[in-house]
Amino acid sequence: MTTIHTHIPGFPRIGAQRELKFALERHWRGELSADGLEAVGRALRARHWALQREAGLDWVSVGDFAFYDQVANHIQLLGCEPARFGFDAAQAPLQRYFAMARGNGAAPACDAGCQHAGQPHEAGHALEMTKWFDTNYHYLVPEFTPETRFALAGERLLGEVAEAQALGHPVKAVLLGPLTFLWLGKARGAAGFERLSLLEQLLPVYGALLDRLKQQGVEWVQIDEPILGLDLPPAWRGAFESSYWQLNQVGVKLLLATYFAPLEENLSLACRLPVAGLHVDGVRAAHELTSVCDWLPVHKVLSVGIVDGRNIWRTDLDAALAALAPLLAKRGGALWLAPSCSLLHVPFSLEAEDGLAPDIRSWLAFATEKLGELALLKGALAGRGDAAALAAARAALASRRASARVHRADVAAGVAALDPQADRRRAPFAQRQAAQRARLRLPAFPTTTIGSFPQTAAIRAARAGFKRGELSADDYAARMRAEIADAVARQEALGLDVLVHGEAERNDMVEYFGERLDGFAFTGHGWVQSYGSRCVKPPLIYGDVARPRPMTVDWTVHAQSLTAKPMKGMLTGPVTILQWSFVRDDQPRAATTLQIALAIRAEVADLERAGIAVIQIDEPAIREGLPLRRSQWDAYLDWATRAFRVAASPVADATQIHTHMCYAEFNDILPQIAAMDADVITIETSRSDMELLRGFGQFAYPNEIGPGVYDIHSPRVPSTAEMVRLLRKASAVIPPAHLWVNPDCGLKTRAWAETEAALANMVDAARQMRAG
Repeated sequence: MTTIHTHIPGFPRIGAQRELKFALERHWRGELSADGLEAVGRALRARHWALQREAGLDWVSVGDFAFYDQVANHIQLLGCEPARFGFDAAQAPLQRYFAMARGNGAAPACDAGCQHAGQPHEAGHALEMTKWFDTNYHYLVPEFTPETRFALAGERLLGEVAEAQALGHPVKAVLLGPLTFLWLGKARGAAGFERLSLLEQLLPVYGALLDRLKQQGVEWVQIDEPILGLDLPPAWRGAFESSYWQLNQVGVKLLLATYFAPLEENLSLACRLPVAGLHVDGVRAAHELTSVCDWLPVHKVLSVGIVDGRNIWRTDLDAALAALAPLLAKRGGALWLAPSCSLLHVPFSLEAEDGLAPDIRSWLAFATEKLGELALLKGALAGRGDAAALAAARAALASRRASARVHRADVAAGVAALDPQADRRRAPFAQRQAAQRARLRLPAFPTTTIGSFPQTAAIRAARAGFKRGELSADDYAARMRAEIADAVARQEALGLDVLVHGEAERNDMVEYFGERLDGFAFTGHGWVQSYGSRCVKPPLIYGDVARPRPMTVDWTVHAQSLTAKPMKGMLTGPVTILQWSFVRDDQPRAATTLQIALAIRAEVADLERAGIAVIQIDEPAIREGLPLRRSQWDAYLDWATRAFRVAASPVADATQIHTHMCYAEFNDILPQIAAMDADVITIETSRSDMELLRGFGQFAYPNEIGPGVYDIHSPRVPSTAEMVRLLRKASAVIPPAHLWVNPDCGLKTRAWAETEAALANMVDAARQMRAG
């Protein structure tokens, strides 16, 4: 007898039309009450559960919804909000939640265990934010101290379970596992404190939560432990068995979920844990499926993530069925099917994508369509296959493989002709530095910004009008030139040293370039959540990449004509364009990246020929692309850093190359970052109180560096004194002659008033540092 079930690890929460984004922003502006925001959340959850049931899923997933971030949800769920926020018990949970995410919390006095003890305490600065494993999703980092205590605060989750049950849905609750929750956090306070030491007091809180879910009638709880795909220290590996033995005593069925990486040495551990089932990533760890099937006791459920939850190409259903059939036989006809991971990482639906070329559209499956793919696979395995739907899927796959859009002989020839030394600057850094200082004549602690300035309502209206055909190309260009002139004038008035044009004409740092490169396609509604209300619309790289014409030169030259100060040319790097796109899966990612690098290289050369002395090639995603397994790091870093150097290296010594990286841990790849050989690197450091900079100092990073001195994701305006303190802290580990002064990241999401106020304080901080 065949018993096949389907489910999903999670679903996009932002809504088909980004309803959650707009509701959040209205709430933060004071235009929507907390009750109104909660109503939007209920409506979205109900709609998404209905889609799951209509697709034939056996359970709806409850617990994957968040108003900002699922890890932040667990900070509240487990009662461990950091004491430094000084929350009052009378404060509403939603108010506290957004204070952790966005700052503006209360400012308690420091105690001996505070990370800022002996220093001015910044008023409730937001939790640090970093990438969720190797995705472009950002999570809020829990903070743990020896004084951290846990307490169950599960009413929101239990309420959502009740909502789904009231709508008649069978519920599978979704939780982040206790070991992954601790792993994702940071230890603060006493030296030598290990966050794993908190596990003993955390587990009873998880047990209490599981018991509450059981009492509420929940049969299955998905408990995510993606750190089983990492190289874990022995103490962390050793903690799994005893932890899950304790949690299994509650009696609710646990589906342990891993994703994003193979299990490798943790495979037998995961299979023998005392849980009712195991979910594995059948896309990124397809080679382990047979071993998992052999190791996992037959009485346990095997859930195979056979549909790619990280990319947008239709599943090769014949290949999937061929992989599943022997597993089904070994499991005695019992199998669960799912996407590889949460569908949070793909757009909502193809339904509104009528602007895509029909052939390209036929190659795609977004979150809603992936639900349909699960239904097709289930039916085919059960002997009830939809012949017409399966034939359509085969035809789409054949169309993609044969399409003349995909492969270009001229691109292949350009890659083959690349000089082996094309990734090397002409002189070492010290010689380049002298030439650049003679050319630019900048003061000590030079000030700059990362690139973008506020995308005002007028800018967005002009772009929308141009796209709708209501504004001519000439009129649109005139408005953008006026916005650029305004941004330049404001920077001149503030006294910044190296200016930017503000990127008024750019919709997104990746999409803008993709629209000007061959081999890319674009959706109208393919939004994916990056963090909070921030959504991105990744391009689709479906074929060989080439640059038909210059992309930024005219705008940059216009901006330079408005000032005597250096104007940075602003480009997005090849690895970031790759990482923040949905990438073709028919050739190695390294090959696609090198194609992009050649396109950026041509743009760099054109900017230099046009007289631009400073060119920034942003690579915020280079750490994000690092494989989760260290055994694969060297191969990735070799091709990723070479791609950057290929893009950056056609220029003379006196042309200064900058790069920018943000919101990630860099200390473990500092030699490779140094090997990128950018003249100046700017990084995010303010949320970590310059902690991220310490590694650069210990490594003796050889080139110049701009540690971010304020957090652009928070609406608060930092004081000059705050930034001076951070710069002095930076000066203790980096030679002052190598330090730049800049914000953490671009300023497109901020308003002009707060931007100018913050930058004025930043310029003043630089002047104070120059004065000594």
